[in-house]
Amino acid sequence: MVESLQDAGAEVESSRPLAVDDEWLDDLRLRIDDLCAIAGDYLEPAQVERLREACHFAAEAHAGIYRKSGEPYIFHPLAVARILANVRFDHETLIAALLHDVIEDTPYDKAQIGARFGPEVAELVDGVSKLTQIQFNSKLEAQAENFRKMFLAMAKDLRIIMIKLADRLHNMRTLGAMRPESRRRIARETLEIYAPIAGRLGMNHLRQELENLGFSHLYPLRHRILQDAVRKLSGNRREIVSQLEGRIQDRLCDEGIAGRVVGRGKHLWGIYQKMRLKHLPFKHVHDVYAVRIIVDAVDTCYRALGVMHGLYKPIMGRFKDYIAIPKANGYQSLHTVLFGPNGVPIEAQIRTEEMHVMAEVGVAAHWRYKSDGDGQGSHAQQRAREWLRKLLDMQRRAGNPVEFLESVKVDLFPDEVYVFTPRGEIVQLPRGATAVDFAYAIHSDVGNTCVGAKIDRRLAPLRTLLVTGQTVEVIITPTARPNPAWLNFVVTAKARASIRHYLKHLQRGEAILLGKRLLEKALAGRIGGLGELPPGRIKALAREFNLTNFDDLLADIGLGNRVAALIAKRLLPDRDEEESVSPDASAQPLLIRGAEGTVVSFGKCCRPLPGDAIVGYLNAGRGIVIHRHGCKNVASYKKSLEKWIEVEWESSVSADFSAELRLDVINRRGVLATIAAAIAATDSNIETINTSERDGNTTTVHLLLNVRDRAHLARVMRQLRVLPEALRVARRG
Repeated sequence: MVESLQDAGAEVESSRPLAVDDEWLDDLRLRIDDLCAIAGDYLEPAQVERLREACHFAAEAHAGIYRKSGEPYIFHPLAVARILANVRFDHETLIAALLHDVIEDTPYDKAQIGARFGPEVAELVDGVSKLTQIQFNSKLEAQAENFRKMFLAMAKDLRIIMIKLADRLHNMRTLGAMRPESRRRIARETLEIYAPIAGRLGMNHLRQELENLGFSHLYPLRHRILQDAVRKLSGNRREIVSQLEGRIQDRLCDEGIAGRVVGRGKHLWGIYQKMRLKHLPFKHVHDVYAVRIIVDAVDTCYRALGVMHGLYKPIMGRFKDYIAIPKANGYQSLHTVLFGPNGVPIEAQIRTEEMHVMAEVGVAAHWRYKSDGDGQGSHAQQRAREWLRKLLDMQRRAGNPVEFLESVKVDLFPDEVYVFTPRGEIVQLPRGATAVDFAYAIHSDVGNTCVGAKIDRRLAPLRTLLVTGQTVEVIITPTARPNPAWLNFVVTAKARASIRHYLKHLQRGEAILLGKRLLEKALAGRIGGLGELPPGRIKALAREFNLTNFDDLLADIGLGNRVAALIAKRLLPDRDEEESVSPDASAQPLLIRGAEGTVVSFGKCCRPLPGDAIVGYLNAGRGIVIHRHGCKNVASYKKSLEKWIEVEWESSVSADFSAELRLDVINRRGVLATIAAAIAATDSNIETINTSERDGNTTTVHLLLNVRDRAHLARVMRQLRVLPEALRVARRG
């Protein structure tokens, strides 16, 4: 079984002979009774009995299995179920939590669990279980595939990720029994994936504990030093916060506002992140403690804000209204930072009781308020499901599990920016998002066809970074398509996955067409065309190469992964064995149109133009790379003769091509403007221009131009040679 990075639980278990230990049995009974007592506060008696039955079933299934800490393994699922019971999850979730490792680690399968506890529990357990029957090439691939499966299961039922988070939390609490390298690896995964997921789902209490535990195991020395520093300051800071609580409470009472004031301390991981990102020493982190004001209604929140700003001066630019515009996970509060006593900055959060529950348990509030119908958790759950739908869309577009996992990691750390559509609708994007990210957030088709944007009614480049409060309008053209250069600046996972998906399919279509042309060229003179090949022979050859169909084979040929002449010989095995397998099986060269797309590229070493004598080189994964006959790289490539192919330009080529010129000029004021005007007069365009001073009187100008063919370039060079400042003009490459 391949060791997965997804679940620390698989690594903290070991088997040893079953031993009857009265002390363990007594402890087990107490833990089962404790779990059932917690669940009995909100579940029906019949449901509690089913839960007790599941406890005994899990204990029997895991009998004889012990964790590396030495305790029986059954204590782990009991602890996971207890974490969920404290959040008041339904009995199916608690039973699934008790059985979450049964399919993976015991002889019982999904069907047996379904027959005993129902199909709903079986689906939950299966969704949490790892992929143990599939062999992976690397641990990273195994991790990525396990996360992909988990996210797909989450989309069907959010309770799956709740079980997974509770499972990870208990594993982190008991991680001390692991080897140091395993602790660091699991802690890093917790900080990169699980804690952000908990935050994304609004479960901040769970997120903070996961972050602090991950911090303590990943950076134990830093954690200990920071913990000691906070402890030394805690007495003084707590005294300040205590005075602050009393003063705020008195002022709220004077204004007739009913509410409670609670002091809180920032968790260690939050302090560490602030120090690291802002390059601050600990003594300059002033908001280690903060206050939270909890009132009865939304309008009271704004009244309390006015009281706070009247009591202490607010720090400009540090106010955030998450009530009017909630976070992506449904979190709502008013945030403000004030100059407190002795000038110490104090962060204040103002929220209602319902908002407070939502901030602590997030989507889990749906089950806490489930009996109320449209409960407080429904809004957070709806946002979570929208996020999961985006993940499903990303998964369909991602080329492989590793790419999907990287996209999810990007999406798990949103520092939000809120912008508006022309209709006034709010679109939430991560900080650093561009107009292209906005276009893809509206719809994939809008992103694929966007050519420009208007930001606050002014034209702006697509790579412009967006700022909260802007109104963005996307300009589209139906014939436009994504630019690969967009991948250099987009930040949202949806935009990145959509661009890659489009380009990948576009390249495949172009590769199939080119592969068909190459194979027909290799078959020329042997048969009339591909249509004359026996269908059975084509299917047999595709199966022989482990390909799904003939198009996959043509795409491989077009991308340069297979040689057309060799494939032609395999398709016609009745031919003489001594027959040449040269790539140029036909006397007719392959005609280059210049519009073949991504599967035909032009060497930057020589930048061939229509009119130049050219030759093609089959480069695996890139298709055909066109070089000029005199290119210096041609000689080095000649070692692989089977990869060379004779090519010629078509008689009419209408595309634009890049050409490089080197121009030595007299260094005078306005010389670049003169050069640009001369080039524009020849109907050419300058892509890039660079200069380097040779001496005080002369300068070398390197130009990258767009031209139609060799004759067009010659006209540009003649136009430049007649300039009075020009000393020498030469084509590079």
